[in-house]
Amino acid sequence: MYLIRLFALCLSLLLTLPAWAARELSWDDLVPAGSEHLYGMPQAQHDGLTSEDQAASNPLMQSMTNAPTVAALDGQEVKLPGYIVPLSVDPNQRVTEFLLVPYFGACIHVPPPPSNQIVLVNSEIGVALEATYVPYWISGIMHVEQSSSELASAGYRLEAQEIEEFSY
Repeated sequence: MYLIRLFALCLSLLLTLPAWAARELSWDDLVPAGSEHLYGMPQAQHDGLTSEDQAASNPLMQSMTNAPTVAALDGQEVKLPGYIVPLSVDPNQRVTEFLLVPYFGACIHVPPPPSNQIVLVNSEIGVALEATYVPYWISGIMHVEQSSSELASAGYRLEAQEIEEFSY
C-alpha cells in the first residue's frame, strides 16, 4: 500500500513539472492577437545618422513607442530568446541592465523595433560585456510596463533569473 501511494505521489509530481517551467515565448507572443498588422520589423539603416538627426520628426525614429502589449503576460515566468543591447555595466564589466531585442543590431541602428518587440531586462547575474554579441535565452518574471531609454522605448520589463547562451 505504501509503495502504491509513493508511486502515485511521484507520478503526480512528474505530471506537474511542466507547469513549474518557464513559459517559452517567441517574439510574436508579445504582440496582441489582431494587431499584427500594426507592426513590422523595420529595415536597419546604416547611413551614419548622428544624434541630431534622430529628432522626433525623423521617419527613422522608433515607429511605435507605445505599441500594444499582451496584458496576460504580466507576472508570468517566461523564457525569451534575443540579443542584448547594453544599458548599464557594473565595475566588473558585466551588463546588468539591457534591452532584449529580436535581432542583432536593433536599437543601435535605426529605426528600433516597435516597443512591444523590446524588453527591458534587469539582472543581478549580468552578462560579460565582451559576450553581448551572441543571442541568449533570458528567463524570469515578465512585467507589462512601458519604459524609455536613450536608445528606444520598451513595452515589457523582465527580471532575469537565468541567462543562458542560445544554441541553434
